[in-house]
Amino acid sequence: MQVAVVTFDGFNELDSFIASALINRCRKDGLEAFITTPTPVVTSMNGVEVTGQRPMEFVTEADVVLIGSGVKTRDVVADDRLTSRLSLDPSRQLIGSQCSGALVLARLGLLGGMPACTDMTSRPFVEACDVTVLDAPFHAEGNIATAGGCLASQYLATWVITRMLGEDAARDVIGYVAPVGENQETVARAMRAIHAGEAVLG
Repeated sequence: MQVAVVTFDGFNELDSFIASALINRCRKDGLEAFITTPTPVVTSMNGVEVTGQRPMEFVTEADVVLIGSGVKTRDVVADDRLTSRLSLDPSRQLIGSQCSGALVLARLGLLGGMPACTDMTSRPFVEACDVTVLDAPFHAEGNIATAGGCLASQYLATWVITRMLGEDAARDVIGYVAPVGENQETVARAMRAIHAGEAVLG
């Protein structure tokens, strides 16, 4: 089971690295995440250069595709050649976005009429795509999920692990990385966020 964490130039380190690091704690169970980039090297919003682990074309074979956020996302959605490389299929893939990544899902026509979560800076641009933005950190409908706020990337990872390996696996991962002495409440918060996000309209 492979996860593409799509990471563009100008990316937010918290968005890409938290999700990939949490998911990669499940390697022994066959779930593995890869930083997936449109160019061999991308530079973060804070100047960190990262070599991609997989090329953009990897998204077509991945079981899960997570679209990361960054300061250049509006440039991404304006680039037809770049977005054409994101051939995604929600009928067979789990697809998620982090913060401004919701703009990419909207650009690809994947949100349909569903509301989305995003960060406060990106909110007006997502709303300009005729998408209702929720005051919530996480929302999912079927195989599509969105998360808003950098640290909500843990919820996106929790959703992926839960869907691919089950809730116990997700609880184990979140419990392990939680601040010492806050394990139970951190796990409970993460599970509450994804359960509430999946039930918000139902």
